[in-house]
Amino acid sequence: MEMARVCGHKPLHFDALSRSHNKHNSRGLVVSMVIKRSPKRLKYTDTTRFNKEGGLVYIEADPSGSDSWKLEPVVNLLKQGAVGVIPTDTLYAIACDLTNHSAIERLRRIKNIDASKPLSILCHSFRDIDKYTAGFPCGDGQGNANLFKAVKLCLPGPYTFILMASKALPKQCIRFGTTSAKYASRKNVGVRMPDDAICQAILKEMSAPLICTSIKFLNEDEWMIDPVMIADTYGPEGLDFVVDGGVRLAQSSTVVDMTKLPPRVLREGKGTISEWMVLEDDAETDVEEDLIPAAI
Repeated sequence: MEMARVCGHKPLHFDALSRSHNKHNSRGLVVSMVIKRSPKRLKYTDTTRFNKEGGLVYIEADPSGSDSWKLEPVVNLLKQGAVGVIPTDTLYAIACDLTNHSAIERLRRIKNIDASKPLSILCHSFRDIDKYTAGFPCGDGQGNANLFKAVKLCLPGPYTFILMASKALPKQCIRFGTTSAKYASRKNVGVRMPDDAICQAILKEMSAPLICTSIKFLNEDEWMIDPVMIADTYGPEGLDFVVDGGVRLAQSSTVVDMTKLPPRVLREGKGTISEWMVLEDDAETDVEEDLIPAAI
């Protein structure tokens, strides 16, 4: 029986892995293909698929969520104020507990995000959205129908919806510390409900949503999609853990501003543009670039 001790917790037992290894041979084939492209992955891969490199907890999980029991230490770490990387249905995200202010500040430092840049929240259900935002707009009697029914067809999915924040949302999530935010009549937040088994398994065990931001190469405007490269790059910056759900496509979410009617698409991404969304032209989008949260 193999055991690993994680940040002072009781030993975690991995005897079940030998029984499940053959069950997921297809996952093993995918990992083998990735290893050929990225030799660095070898240092994070062993028979238990659980490693700790220089203080960084690294867990490899099946994208289907079939081995979600391996995510228990991640949930425990998040509840204690950890900052780490998890997969979503678009890109990888650096995330932490919404209710832990020091963790949010550490997330900003790791990514070097200015306090004026809004962050997004990862929600497990519409109940989370109802608590931390003012909700989705209703019809206005001028041809704009109740949008909640339309949104339900999009979520869970690859969209970031910008909504008015409620008082329950910590100030670290919105544009605070700037004159425009201080005197704004309302403050907004980007909301995500990813259609990803690993991400949802983690969110289900949390008592609140996670604050998140996207991951790019240091000093480069390019998405990072390989969790091994993310661990190598941001591990030294202070990450506590990385959940490896496989290499992702470099495609971010579609960002839709729901604070005005009709809803406006501020960034076109993986999510399909529906007929009730208005696609802004480049000039108008550039003007409101600061409205777009650090969305994944």
